Amino acid sequence: MNSAASAPRRARVRAPELIGKGGWLNTGGKPYTLADLRGRIVILDFWTFCCINCLHVLDELRELEEKHRDTVVIIGVHSPKFVHEAEHAAVVDAVERYEVHHPVLDDPELATWKQYAVRAWPTLVVIDPEGYIVAQHAGEGHAHAIARLVEELEAEHEAKGTLRRGDGPYVAPEPVATDLRFPGKALLLPSGNFLVSDSTRHQLVELAADGESVVRRIGSGERGFTAGSFSEPQGLALMDDGTVVVADTVNHALRRFDPVTGEVETVAGTGRQWWQGSATSGPALEVDLSSPWDVAWWQGKVWIAMAGVHQLWTWDPQTRTVEVAAGTTNEGLVDGPAAEAWFAQPSGLAATEERLWVADSETSALRYVEATPDGYVVTTAVGTGLFDFGHRDGDAAQALLQHPLGVTALPDGSVAVCDTYNHALRRFDPATGRVTTLATDLREPSDAVLAGSEIVVVESARHRLTRLRLPEEAVRVDAVAHRTQRAATEVAPGTLRLEVVFQAPSGQKLDDRYGPSTRLLVSSTPPELLLAGEGAGSDLSRGLALNPEVLEGVLHVSAMAASCDDDPANEYPACHVHQQDWGVPVTLTSTGATHLPLVLAGLPS
Repeated sequence: MNSAASAPRRARVRAPELIGKGGWLNTGGKPYTLADLRGRIVILDFWTFCCINCLHVLDELRELEEKHRDTVVIIGVHSPKFVHEAEHAAVVDAVERYEVHHPVLDDPELATWKQYAVRAWPTLVVIDPEGYIVAQHAGEGHAHAIARLVEELEAEHEAKGTLRRGDGPYVAPEPVATDLRFPGKALLLPSGNFLVSDSTRHQLVELAADGESVVRRIGSGERGFTAGSFSEPQGLALMDDGTVVVADTVNHALRRFDPVTGEVETVAGTGRQWWQGSATSGPALEVDLSSPWDVAWWQGKVWIAMAGVHQLWTWDPQTRTVEVAAGTTNEGLVDGPAAEAWFAQPSGLAATEERLWVADSETSALRYVEATPDGYVVTTAVGTGLFDFGHRDGDAAQALLQHPLGVTALPDGSVAVCDTYNHALRRFDPATGRVTTLATDLREPSDAVLAGSEIVVVESARHRLTRLRLPEEAVRVDAVAHRTQRAATEVAPGTLRLEVVFQAPSGQKLDDRYGPSTRLLVSSTPPELLLAGEGAGSDLSRGLALNPEVLEGVLHVSAMAASCDDDPANEYPACHVHQQDWGVPVTLTSTGATHLPLVLAGLPS
C-alpha cells in the first residue's frame, strides 16, 4: 500500500485579508488586498522594530527578495510591542532606518496578527499564488527553507499557469538629504571633535566640536565587510592608543578605526552570525558574533553588548581572543553571578572604575556588572521584566523606562539613561536610589556623551546631536575643585510662586503638534522642604508650598520647551529643544520673596 496516497489530505486554508489601521508604507500610498497579489508568492513578515530577532530576519530575507523579485512579494506586517512602536511616524522611521525594501502594513492594533493567530516576533507566513497558506515559521534562521519552498512553488504554479511574474508593488520613498541619517552612537575624540556611527548610511562621521559641521566620512556608504565598508555600525569605544573600536552590528564584527591613518581593520568576528552550538570563546577572528550593539573599555578588556544573543562578551586586544562574560542566551531579567544572569537585548554600555552599566533594552532596565572576589555579579538598578515599561520617576523600585538604548556615566557617580522610546533623558542616582527626568521631547535618543558641563545626546530619529546642560548635582565635585558657591536665595515659608520664563526665539513658535511643548519638573533636597508642588507637569508656572520647619535646602528645577521655525511655507520646519536645570539654594525667612522667576529664554517679568 502507498502510504503517501493513503494519508489524509490536509484542508487548504485561505489566507485572511490584510488589515491595519496604520495603512501601507512603501507602496506610494496605495493599499493592497490579497486579491491584488494573486498569482504571486506572498511572504508575510510579522515584525516589530524593537526586536533584534526581527532585524535578523530582515537581513536574512534580503537575498531571497532580490533573487525572486519577479515572483515573490514580501510584506512586512508591523505588529508593535511597545507603545512607541504603535506610533505611525515611528514605523515610517524604522522602515527607512533598517532599509526595508518591500511594502509594510502598519497594524498598530494587531488586527492581522490576530487573524493569522501569530504568537511570536518574528513570524513568517508563506501564501501561495492561489491565496492559500502553505507555511508558517516563528523565529529566525528559516531563510534557506523558505527559499527552497519558493522554488517549489514557482515550479508548481508555473506548470499550472497560476504564477504571475512582473514588477512588485514596492515603491521607494523619496530620499532625504541630511548630514546624518539615524545615527546610533557617538564619542568625543581627543581633538574635541565627535565621532558618530551614521548607522543607516553605513558610515562613521567625524563632526567638528560644534557637533554639526562634517569633517569627514569613513566608509563607502554601502553595506559591506571590506576594509572600507560597514553595515549598520553602532557602538564606539576609544582605546588608549587613540584608535576606536566599532561595533559593526550587521556585519557581526568588531572593527578598529585609526583616526590618524584612516585605516579600518577587523579585530573580532567572521562576518557570520553566531548560532547556538557555535564557539563562545577563542581566537577573535575565528569566532562568530551576533549583532554587537555597543562596546566599552572596562577591566582591561573591551566589553561587548551582544544584543543578538542577550549576553555580554569581551575582546582582549592583548591575546586577541573573545569570550562570553555574562548571560546565558536566555532572554529575560535575572540577576546574580554573571554566568547565570539573563539579559534581554543589551544595547548600551558605560564604564566607571567600579561598575559596567548596561542599558538592557527589551526589559526596559538599567543594570550593572561588578567585580567581586567570587567573580562578576549582575544587578538590576531599574526595571522589572520584559513586559513592564513606562515613564515614571521616583524610587528605583517603582520607576519605569521604555526600551533604553544608551547609558552614560556622569561625574558624580550617577548615570544618564537614553530612554529611547520615551524620547527622554533620565538620570539614576545610586546614592539616593531615585530616577529623575533630565529632558524630554528628544526623538529616540540612542546615546549621549559628556562634553564639559554639557551632555551631547544622539537624537537618532532627528538625525542630529543635541547639546543639553547637565543639572548642577550631576556635575558636582568636591570643594577642593574650587567651584563658586552661590549665595542662597531668601524665600518666605508657605506659598512660593515658581515661574519659568520662556519666549520662543525670533522666527520660531512653540511646537504643539505632539501635545504640550513645555515641561516642568520640580524636586528638593531635602525632600521635606516641599510640602506640595513637586513632580512633573506641562505648565511653566507652579505654586510651591515650603515647609516652615525646614530652614534651608535646594530647589531642583528642570524645564524644557520645544519650538519650531515659524514659516508656513516650510512643510518640514526645523525644531529645537530648549532645556535648563537649576539647583537653587534657598533660605527660609519671614521677609523672603514669594515669587521665584527663572529664565529659560526671554526676559523675566
